[in-house]
Amino acid sequence: MNQTATKEVLSFEDFKTEVLNDYKIATVSRECSLLGRREVLTGKAKFGIFGDGKEVPQLAMAKAFRNGDFRSGYYRDQTFMMAIGQMTIQQFFAGLYGHTDLAHDPMSAGRQMGGHFATHSLDENGNWKNLTQQKNSSADISPTAGQMPRLLGLAQASKIYRNVGGINQTNFSEKGNEVAWGTIGNASTSEGLFFETINAAGVLQVPMVMSVWDDEYGISVHARYQTTKENISEILKGFQRDENNKGYEIITVKGWDYPTLVETYQKASQIAREEHVPVLVHVKELTQPQGHSTSGSHERYKNADRLAWEAEFDCLAQMRTWLIDNNLATAEEIEAIDNQAKKDVLEGKKAAWAAFVEPMKAEQQELVALLNSIAASSENKVFIEKYTNDLASIKEPIRKDIITAARKVLRLIVKENGKAQLSAWITAYIEKIQPKFSSHLFSQSDKNVFSSKEVLPKYDETSEEVDARLVLRNNFDVIFEKHPETLIFGEDSGNIGDVNQGLEGMQEKYGEFRVSDAGIREATILGQGIGLAMRGLRPIAEIQYLDYLLYAIQIMSDDLATLQYRTAGRQKAPLIIRTRGHRLEGIWHSGSPMGMIINAIRGIHVLVPRNMTKAAGFYNTLLETDEPALLVECLNGYRLKEKMPTNLGEFKTPIGVVETIKQGSNITLVSYGSTLRLVEQAAKELLEVGIDAEIIDIQSLLPFDINHDIVKSLAKTNRLLVIDEDVPGGASAFILQQIVDEQKGYRHLDSNPETLASKAHRPAYGTDGDYFSKPSVEDIFEKVYGMMNEVNPVKYPSLY
Repeated sequence: MNQTATKEVLSFEDFKTEVLNDYKIATVSRECSLLGRREVLTGKAKFGIFGDGKEVPQLAMAKAFRNGDFRSGYYRDQTFMMAIGQMTIQQFFAGLYGHTDLAHDPMSAGRQMGGHFATHSLDENGNWKNLTQQKNSSADISPTAGQMPRLLGLAQASKIYRNVGGINQTNFSEKGNEVAWGTIGNASTSEGLFFETINAAGVLQVPMVMSVWDDEYGISVHARYQTTKENISEILKGFQRDENNKGYEIITVKGWDYPTLVETYQKASQIAREEHVPVLVHVKELTQPQGHSTSGSHERYKNADRLAWEAEFDCLAQMRTWLIDNNLATAEEIEAIDNQAKKDVLEGKKAAWAAFVEPMKAEQQELVALLNSIAASSENKVFIEKYTNDLASIKEPIRKDIITAARKVLRLIVKENGKAQLSAWITAYIEKIQPKFSSHLFSQSDKNVFSSKEVLPKYDETSEEVDARLVLRNNFDVIFEKHPETLIFGEDSGNIGDVNQGLEGMQEKYGEFRVSDAGIREATILGQGIGLAMRGLRPIAEIQYLDYLLYAIQIMSDDLATLQYRTAGRQKAPLIIRTRGHRLEGIWHSGSPMGMIINAIRGIHVLVPRNMTKAAGFYNTLLETDEPALLVECLNGYRLKEKMPTNLGEFKTPIGVVETIKQGSNITLVSYGSTLRLVEQAAKELLEVGIDAEIIDIQSLLPFDINHDIVKSLAKTNRLLVIDEDVPGGASAFILQQIVDEQKGYRHLDSNPETLASKAHRPAYGTDGDYFSKPSVEDIFEKVYGMMNEVNPVKYPSLY
């Protein structure tokens, strides 16, 4: 029954012990759900969403789950996490309370609500642990079906490790024998991400076991409104493999039938693990004893007959009956297990609550003592004592209560001697506490992007002017040779070498597993990259055009961008997302929704190189770091001429560092990407009328100008124009905020800082669509000229 057992055949006593232990785990999990709901309703926790009703199938799944395997699930898998030994009772409640210490809530250190599970792939320094020696769970997210694309990549990693030679598998794989296990509620199978992933996994033939927990409802909405025929396995029958066609093994099983569930999951594991065939397990006839969550009661939408059926076919009730009917336990033994579970859960809950509140009580007492000391010699003693007494009277304070009281009192003593002491306390307190809520948006390891230093491209007398795409292609060639763990995939990336020939010949040289085509399915292309990167590979996921990124923006925003943050630095996915855009005609290929992107994916670096040499340098840099990035190549730059560097694969473009590509004295022009070529032309024409512009290439939007070089330019020119081809208020607003607000650039300005962006509409397709929709050379010239007209109308008379 248990994969960790060494004996071929269990004795009856061993079998009985194992089965009763399973029941104990399930009962503890159920008691956690019941007591957890009460903790929410009494106000100790804010929200609860639990796995009651799903305990028995999760036990069966856990028994087939091996070291090295990965889970990508949803927020009801608490029994599974307990069964694989990755969550205790106390940790369950710590997650419910939102404990900000990883030692207590190892799932997310209070950054996600309870029910969102993760294991630690990294140590405290951001280094990989040996994932083959532990049971792994990728960090959950709340968006329904959002776990599916990542699941695809986790499974595909085993395929890569099994079929590609030369990769160091240490810490990551045992010859590709790992299975990726997915879980989802039946209602969430209505989401497009589910169907896209199911299709992609069938095409790729990856070792994935997908479990659908089917209790017939999605919150209050019955399956008849969710799924055709009210049955997901029925409508997916066309995916069933046969002797002539690859596909899925599809299995249906009742969620309360313990022995059949165990047999089913052992079978599913064997098929996926040995044959690399995806398996769909449709677990039917499940219940939801407490309804969807603590935000409502299921009695509002389930009739008496349904509630009576759920009481009878509750999986725990059925397991109790099976144990007694098969002489594995008496009713008295079952009752003893149930009673012990109640005691254990209550004790675990108490321990979790004490661990949660005690540090804050200590902080409360420390501040109360300080405020009493300050009040003794203050002119505002009465008012300070009011704040102090109110704070001291809170039996179970939160940190908001503590810091609020301190900051209110500070206002009262701003002119008194006690100010310095309280101000220092507040500063130290925030420095200590803020990281508990804000750390690890980006990597804090020694492999973060700032650890890589610039290496300039080198040229000699043999360096030829070539189509810029060849710089990319030849650099990718060196990358694939140098880094066997690197692979690239996307629409048209393989056979034809991408639509702009930047991968020409790479598939033929390195094989279909490393340079591969993908279907038209951007979200799961992105998901492949996330999962592969979480298992130690270095994927480059190619989205053909920047506009198509919108299909994947939800996965980028909710999953990839938050991964390091929501695990407090204990998981990472250093995925490189390759795309191309800028300066295009046509509503659907306008190529520059940058404001939307940079505001949706904080946690992912956004790189906007102006040419292919700079782009190649970014790829070289990123492969030495452990952070995800989006790299936007200039679509109209592949056929422009650039010199071929002699140090391919070695030169590195620094991330977060701007480049001044023309010195000037009258005004600073800031832009990026393809628009820079227009800015350069406009600057030449401005020189003809006596205006000397300095041009700065941003190079990366996230991070932005970490050395504050732009403000140094403003100190010289005293004027600023930001040119961007996004809509008004898009990326230009972000850039301006960074320069004026973050860098305090306003101190050096003699004129109003201005922006020049595209029109609010998308560009028309016609030949002149670009000119009349996005900034032109004439637009840039006249905008700068107008700013100089304001300064010196005699020298620069109005054009209009």
